[in-house]
Amino acid sequence: MNKSNLNKTCYDYILIMIGVSIAAFGVNQFLVPANLVIGGLAGLAIVIEHITKATIGYGVPLWMSNIIINIPLFAISIKQRGLKFGTKSMFAAMYFSVALWYTEFIPRVLINENLFLSSIYGAISLGAGVGLVLRASATTGGSDMAASIIQYKFESLTIAKIMMFIDSTIILMGAIVFGVERAMYALVSVYVVSKVVSTIVEGVNFAKAVLIISNKSTEISESVASKLKRGSTYIKGRGMYTKVEKDMLFIVVSQKQIVSLRKIVKDIDPKAFITVSDVREALGEGFMKL
Repeated sequence: MNKSNLNKTCYDYILIMIGVSIAAFGVNQFLVPANLVIGGLAGLAIVIEHITKATIGYGVPLWMSNIIINIPLFAISIKQRGLKFGTKSMFAAMYFSVALWYTEFIPRVLINENLFLSSIYGAISLGAGVGLVLRASATTGGSDMAASIIQYKFESLTIAKIMMFIDSTIILMGAIVFGVERAMYALVSVYVVSKVVSTIVEGVNFAKAVLIISNKSTEISESVASKLKRGSTYIKGRGMYTKVEKDMLFIVVSQKQIVSLRKIVKDIDPKAFITVSDVREALGEGFMKL
């Protein structure tokens, strides 16, 4: 293993440890005290602990459920992505059990039970932690590992959407055990978790895609290049209603540049037609590196 690969491996494992610690903190600090089953292995473990305590007098700890449920998922993960992916995920899941244990001893922020705050902050912590782990090409096990396994087979589906489906199923179990009110708060948490995970994994490099139809496309393109330092793509089009040839420009700019771009177009051609679309992530020259 060369130095570059070693540094990348160390970075991944550090990222995993940080992410797992944040996720475990959120579970023990906010979700467990409020009996909020927001899905995932943590939510399932909360249900298991409650049921086993009520039936046999001993609640199976979260860290123990984490180990038992993850074993079959590890086998599938290793088969799909190789030993490297499985090794990191196995480390993440095992460390998650450790983190679930030691974060129990951290004094709780919310002394009085507050379902709303518990659902929001628990979701933010869990989503941020899981997102960091996924960025290291691993999972903490449970629903996020299952989501990665499914997404590997069906690439058109996003991990966040798959996790939402799995988590919703587990929430139904929580509704039966702890009541509908807590399940309703849990649904809010699931939505927040999916958004936080998407933000961490996919990034927040938002941009704007602009399509400009104008007879003065050359002047607009030159002004954009000079003032905004952005390139543009020329597209030849034809208006189907007027049957007239149209010149179009496709330009991607940052959010803070959209106002300046509008002014440039208005000053050069007040009759221009503009459409503006949101870009989730822009990679390449002028934006983030590929």
